[in-house]
Parts: sequence; structure tokens; C-alpha cells
Amino acid sequence: MTYIKVRLLVEDEWQLYRDVRLAALRDAPEAFIARFEDEASYDDDFWRDRMSHATRIVAEYGNEPVGLVCLGLHNEDPQTGEVFGLWTAPSVRGQNVARDLVAVARQKAAEDDHRLLYFWVVSDNASAVGFAGGFGFRPTSERRPVRVADGEAEKDADEVAMVLPLSADPTRTPNPYPE
Repeated sequence: MTYIKVRLLVEDEWQLYRDVRLAALRDAPEAFIARFEDEASYDDDFWRDRMSHATRIVAEYGNEPVGLVCLGLHNEDPQTGEVFGLWTAPSVRGQNVARDLVAVARQKAAEDDHRLLYFWVVSDNASAVGFAGGFGFRPTSERRPVRVADGEAEKDADEVAMVLPLSADPTRTPNPYPE
């Protein structure tokens, strides 16, 4: 029986990352800032370099890549990670692949000693907000305009930063009257 495996990519797997990233852009162009046409034209050095800027996590069904998520730093803060670029192939949607990808990203962020993990979602996308909330991500007051491939902000649409604490908050006072 073939099952879906989720794993971290290593830097010399840049071609696999490129192929999955381009599949994601082709399948769901509205979900990404980048455009397929632009990224398909980038040379090998671009893709090699991109691998060094974030952790790339792939889901595979047998030998076929079926999902991708990236884990980088939020605002260059070494204690704060950010999940981005989440995509699953249409053939595996509804099979918890996105959940498994984000779970591995969360685990890797904790191993890297991040205290917080950010996940930006379109604020009026109830399923995305619910998906992130299912992990324990909670909405913050941070908002930004939804960005699109041409660099312009989408009118009347924004993203909300959802944050997941990965370590205990040392400033939090425990309840002296537990139930």
C-alpha cells in the first residue's frame, strides 16, 4: 500500500522543489504572489539559491510530489518562523496532506528554537482561517493587503497574521485557582 510521506528537502533537491513550485503556480495561480510564466523562466542558479533561504517541505505519494510548504523567518527574526507557499495537488485534497505538511513545518520550527510561528491567511477565507485555527494558530491584529502577481494590492481584501506559540510564554502568570 502506498502512503503519503512528508519530508524536508535538502539543498541539492532544488530541481524537485522547482518542479513542485511550478506545478503549484500552474494549478492555483490565484493563491500565490508569483506568476508561473516568470518563475518558469528562472535559471538553475535562481532555484539553487532559493533553496538556501527557507526550509522546503514536500509531500510525496509514492514517487510523485503532491504537496509543498515552506518555512522561513518572519521579518528576519531568528526566533519567529513563518509558514508560506502551502499547496496540495488536486488529487490529494481532502486527505489531510496540507495538515501533515504544516505539522512537519511546525515541528521543524520548534526544533529550530522558534518561539512563534506565523501563518498569513486571507481574512475572509473561512476555511483557511479554520484550517490554521485547527493547529492552534490564533488571529492577531496584524493585517496586510492581499498581494497579487503584478505587485498591486487587491482592493478590499486583506490577510490576517495568525500566530502559534511554540514555547511557553515566560511572562504569562499561571492561574492561581485551577479548576
